[in-house]
Amino acid sequence: MEIITSKANALCVHLRKLSSSRSYREETGEFLCDSPKLLREAAQWGAPVQALLYTEDVELPRELEGRVPRLAKVSESVMRSVSPMESPQGAVFSCRFPDCTLPERLEPDSRGRLRLLALDGVQDPGNVGTILRTADAFGASVILLPGCADLYNPKTLRAGMGVHFRSAVYRCTLPELTALLKEAGLPLYGAALRDDTADVREVDLRRCAMAVGSEGRGLSAEVLAACDRTVRIPMDPRCESLNAASAAAVLLWEAARGEF
Repeated sequence: MEIITSKANALCVHLRKLSSSRSYREETGEFLCDSPKLLREAAQWGAPVQALLYTEDVELPRELEGRVPRLAKVSESVMRSVSPMESPQGAVFSCRFPDCTLPERLEPDSRGRLRLLALDGVQDPGNVGTILRTADAFGASVILLPGCADLYNPKTLRAGMGVHFRSAVYRCTLPELTALLKEAGLPLYGAALRDDTADVREVDLRRCAMAVGSEGRGLSAEVLAACDRTVRIPMDPRCESLNAASAAAVLLWEAARGEF
């Protein structure tokens, strides 16, 4: 086991850059996670952990024994210098990117469900992470269209609570998505207001793709044009809209109604 005492250690510098720079994450193919909770999730789901720093009060998951190329114990001050959290919890680690390549064709899951949630320009990393976690709970796959927050931003990872390690998340362009949906025979429903907008409770969401737009402008004109129809979530007329994570949660709940 390695012991690191210097904040200027090359591994510490590398992990700090993974936390702060999206371009560096993409260049290296690695991302940074913090907290023993995420470490347990990574161990449970067999994530490719590359380097791990921990303080002496943290108990490491047994599943990681012999599986981590760089394992180092550090002081509290070194941990504070590396962790992106204001109050570090004693463990930071890096993982390799999983494969986010869009599948050639969509297949139902083990329960026969074939449901997707497409995010269009959702820029808040906390919202993206929350949506990923909610989709995982209700049996939907998530596709990020261009303009969304970084999938591996530390805030996205923290809000996802380990979903990155157990569920596939895809990134693609709108033409790639529409081609995939056409091949699978899946309609695309957008959460927005249009002439054909229907109450979400009156639309069959058991086998479809749903699109949720950004926090400020909603769905882009290009995504709206690609939608087969739009749906609305009924609410008090005093309220204009829900935020992206809340709207996605309602849609996913309606889609999974009766399954649990």
